[in-house]
Amino acid sequence: MQRYSSTKSLCRKIIHHRPHHQIQLPITRRPCDVFINHRGTDTKRTIAGLLHDHLSRLRLNPFLDSKNMKPGDRLFDKIDTAIKHCKLGVAVFSPRYCESYFCLHELALIMESRKKVIPIFYDVKPSQLQVPDNGTCSRKELQRFSRALEEAKYTVGLTFDSINGDWSEFLTTATDAVINNLIEVEEESTANREPMGFLQNY
Repeated sequence: MQRYSSTKSLCRKIIHHRPHHQIQLPITRRPCDVFINHRGTDTKRTIAGLLHDHLSRLRLNPFLDSKNMKPGDRLFDKIDTAIKHCKLGVAVFSPRYCESYFCLHELALIMESRKKVIPIFYDVKPSQLQVPDNGTCSRKELQRFSRALEEAKYTVGLTFDSINGDWSEFLTTATDAVINNLIEVEEESTANREPMGFLQNY
């Protein structure tokens, strides 16, 4: 109970740092806080879906394709816009993650946008993640995807074994990691805005 109260307090701290015009917007119109990059068939009903729902209950605004997209949305437009405007990326790596062109495209865009990323290695080791050269991607795309994957693999992240791991404990740990990183991003953003305000007033 005490840890949950502390988590809610941290969420209030995130909201406090936001520009006033964003706080006033309905949550569905605000830029997403966290983009959850994942392979749906592996993790949508487990860690990715659970993390999305947990963050939503804390009044944050995570993006998960199955939760945030509706019939008629243009796939790449919606996803690319969400990545461009998000504050943090969570990359959920699973055994079949690298078989998905969409997963690799999203990861590359997150990295190219210089977003902060939290990798989650779900039933897979970083060394097992390789971009397959199966003829479905151009040489340029293979290089782009490999570069993004290597960068993510060498970022400190979280690991989880779905057979032996404690789901509740891991979900809490992952949520705390997301919130603490969001606070850092918000504080950096606030610090960058303040000199501009000073110059305008001057």
